[in-house]
Amino acid sequence: MSKKVIDLLNEARARELSAITQYMAQHYELEDQDFGKLAKKLKEIGIQEMKHAEALAERILFLKGEPTSKPDATAKKGQSIAEMLKTDMALESQALKMYNEAAIICAQEKDQISKQLFEKLLGEEEGHYNDFENIKDHVDKMGDAYLATLVG
Repeated sequence: MSKKVIDLLNEARARELSAITQYMAQHYELEDQDFGKLAKKLKEIGIQEMKHAEALAERILFLKGEPTSKPDATAKKGQSIAEMLKTDMALESQALKMYNEAAIICAQEKDQISKQLFEKLLGEEEGHYNDFENIKDHVDKMGDAYLATLVG
């Protein structure tokens, strides 16, 4: 199979590992600050990202590659909720761009299974982006009144 596809899959896996680290760090911080509802949402998304990383690793192994175990970034900590949402939307936006391009390259490399994997991940990452965008919109419009609904 194509080394180019394996490299794309590993690049995506490194991105997913970074997202896992980021969202779980935020989950712990928010849980500690008693923003339980938002913490729970970040934990759910972090777990979905874990499943993405696993699916990518399985595909890499099938193609006789070696899955990376190194994230491509370190988690940002100590951010306000508004800053967290900006960070998270940027992560998801980068993933959407990366996965769109990867799906096209996989098709060119005649690897339809990897292409379909990237397309599946695209749909889920788009959902994550939408979740973060909606929360950010509520924070922007309602401020502290909305944040108060996330406590507990």
